[in-house]
Amino acid sequence: MRYKNDLKRKLNLSFLDVTNKTTCVGQYDLPKLYCDPAEYPDYLALYSQPCEYHKTERTGVCFYNYDDKFDGRNGLYQAIYWNDTKRLDEFRQRFKGVKYFISPDYSECGDIQQYHNLHRLGRSRETALWLTLNVEATVIPNMPCCRESDLQFFCDGLEEVTVVAFSTQGRFTAPRDLDLLRRSILVSLDKLSKLKAVIVYDTSASENALNDLFSPVTEKGLKLIVPDNLLKTINRRRSQNVQF
Repeated sequence: MRYKNDLKRKLNLSFLDVTNKTTCVGQYDLPKLYCDPAEYPDYLALYSQPCEYHKTERTGVCFYNYDDKFDGRNGLYQAIYWNDTKRLDEFRQRFKGVKYFISPDYSECGDIQQYHNLHRLGRSRETALWLTLNVEATVIPNMPCCRESDLQFFCDGLEEVTVVAFSTQGRFTAPRDLDLLRRSILVSLDKLSKLKAVIVYDTSASENALNDLFSPVTEKGLKLIVPDNLLKTINRRRSQNVQF
């Protein structure tokens, strides 16, 4: 969509600066993302852990914190929406040198209005585009799914990506959430024909349950990548009774 700059400002449409850089597809006009990296992150740092952003040469930054940690009044999306140039420069500096991101996980919930969930999914796509354009990093799409109806459209706009990311955080303790995650994996494998790899943010000490859950990935011949992270390391050491 094209607007004169002054009208765009008056109508609070600054987000068009990023969405106009791609096409929008599917039932809900979700922005299309592109992602085909030659390598993948080998460590994942949370947004709230800037001291971990460069732990390895291929550390990726993910947003699997509670939303108030990264999506408050001064959060990245708010800066994009209001075109807060000073705050956006601060984010460019914060993320300087980061090579990989997993697109923000603006939490979707099964017991809130669906339009809120759709807006959060759209915000994630818009923020992914901003990171791609302004930090020159590889942004791997996060795959959120909180309702069965999401399975119909949550892959829209990801037809060209070769890698996606899932989080298992909190899923193994809730049978309904675990079943939905399992189904979302299968739908992603079915709909995204160009996939080469799946990345998983997992914090458990053991990977037995994870390997079983994501067995369709490896059975299809795709790479299953489970990068280390701080909480996973702590849980592994605790399980081995290692003293800090």
